Amino acid sequence: MARPKPPVFDKRKTVAENRRARFDYHIEDKFEAGLALQGTEVKALRAGEATIAESYAEVRDGQVWLINSNIPEYSHGNRLNHEPKRPRKLLLNSREISKMFGAVERKGMTLVPLSVYFNGQGRAKVELALAKGKQAHDKRATMKDRDWKRDKARLMRDRG
Repeated sequence: MARPKPPVFDKRKTVAENRRARFDYHIEDKFEAGLALQGTEVKALRAGEATIAESYAEVRDGQVWLINSNIPEYSHGNRLNHEPKRPRKLLLNSREISKMFGAVERKGMTLVPLSVYFNGQGRAKVELALAKGKQAHDKRATMKDRDWKRDKARLMRDRG
């Protein structure tokens, strides 16, 4: 019997999205990872403040870390406020970590965060992708396809 497909991630409230990642990379696999956060980080995320545009993930010592993501300090936080650009641990099971580690080491792929969101139970999650970098001609082809789809939609709307 075939293994059932996992359900699509249950995104309730998207906090931050890396829209540039789909343009710069060929997305191969997607994973949903939990975030190990401090209290004021959760409050800042709930306020909708986060940036993952320049961030990436790396496997270090059998754990996956989100590097260079920016969650600004919580405005009502006190002296126990968090550091905005600290590395954050991603919560994944060991099979997923070993799959990511093998792909990054052997195939030269990159771990790119696509979005940060709260799921149905109110937990902060990261949609993480195994991706391979696009070259300049691939990016031009992507732009060409996007422009053609826009023009095609405009033609169909005008004619019919």
